[in-house]
Amino acid sequence: MPACIPARRLAAAGLLALTMTVAAPLAPIPLAPLPAHAAEKGVFFPESFTLSNGMQVVVIPNHRVPVVTHMVWYKVGAADEERGQSGIAHFLEHLMFKGTDAIQPGEFSRIIAKNGGRDNAFTSYDYTAYYQNVARDRLEMVMRMESDRMANLKLTDTVVYPERDVIIEERRQRIENEPADRIGEQINATLFVHHPYGTPVIGWPQEMSALTREMAERFYKTWYTPNNAILVVSGDVTAAELKPLAERYYGAIAARPVPERKRVTEPPLTSSRQVVLRDEEVRQPSVRRIWTAPSYRLDQTGQAYALQVLAEIMSGGTTSRLYRSLVVDQKLATSAWLGYGPTAWDMATLSVGASPAAGVPMDKLESALWAEVDKLLKSGVTEEEVATARKRMLASAAYARDSLTGPAQTLGAALATGQSIDDVENWPVRIDAVTADQVNAAARAVLSQTNHVTGLLLPPTGKDS
Repeated sequence: MPACIPARRLAAAGLLALTMTVAAPLAPIPLAPLPAHAAEKGVFFPESFTLSNGMQVVVIPNHRVPVVTHMVWYKVGAADEERGQSGIAHFLEHLMFKGTDAIQPGEFSRIIAKNGGRDNAFTSYDYTAYYQNVARDRLEMVMRMESDRMANLKLTDTVVYPERDVIIEERRQRIENEPADRIGEQINATLFVHHPYGTPVIGWPQEMSALTREMAERFYKTWYTPNNAILVVSGDVTAAELKPLAERYYGAIAARPVPERKRVTEPPLTSSRQVVLRDEEVRQPSVRRIWTAPSYRLDQTGQAYALQVLAEIMSGGTTSRLYRSLVVDQKLATSAWLGYGPTAWDMATLSVGASPAAGVPMDKLESALWAEVDKLLKSGVTEEEVATARKRMLASAAYARDSLTGPAQTLGAALATGQSIDDVENWPVRIDAVTADQVNAAARAVLSQTNHVTGLLLPPTGKDS
């Protein structure tokens, strides 16, 4: 699945990669019993409470500096749009900066900057989020402003239609002028023939040009309500300090009924497919292949944790299998990767890819890359590789606590896609319990599927590497 990009002017492709067709049910892999030396539960050690209107509030104390990250996550994204209105979720994200009766269009960000802070927003398939980084003593100001636009957004034709031109131009610059983004969009559309993950977050151009103020207002009134939102605050604050502010500003907003997230599923597909894009602008050719894989929400047997360990073994730095084989030993590639991200409402994806070194024909690189995949399927990974990967991943989790914005982003995305705080906090325990047998079974369950899609990004004929 495509990854989230935290920029107001840039639609995300879905945190941790949302790209693939829904696969047949994967074979169950029972969770192994926890080893005696199991890692302790806990990653961010958050505090949480729920307001009377149903809004969940999460506080992640970090008192190193007097700064906070304030994030509001709405449990709605591009995959929740009405058919034929692609891009409306991202369009509304832009329009949320157009003001209320209390704040004039464009003033929101100017006020934040004037007070020494930074703000932005991002849209993915499964959620939309708005955030501000400010000094601790500016937190109440931010909460007053953010809660105001949650309830009182004011849209007029004067501000809506020029902004529609902005997102159309954004698509031209960031998608249509970028071959790598264009092929990614086409791969998604090929992979998901029915599910909304096949529609770009930013929207299809012919539908973007038909978006209206009325559509945006309807989307806003349908989904932007406190009982469909999560407030996450990370930094120099405690739950006891935040609760009265949350109750004053967000708790005063009445809840509204929210539709059930009903999404179509993919038809059964068993054939492999290929997408090829040749373009004069291609400077770095690449090949990638993508399969469906379980997301956290749909995974009942622990495959999501085993696949994360697999990704670390295959692609976790310069000592990983793919880098060592294709870049260092065979000198066929400048980069090689296996990527997997389980944070999604529906199915997640696993992808393998590489870019050729200068003068290396693409077919030679492809053969070497698929040979590595075949080797993995036939011989598997070792317990030593798994133990080393687990150790690195647990160390990364410990260091993640030092960040201010990172924990808020991780918890917000998890909660917006069906996980609980306990799921996030149990991550080290689950990762530390993964065995080589689990990794090998999960790898074979996913990589043996025949409904994968291969994408080739190439220069024009006759100019291949």
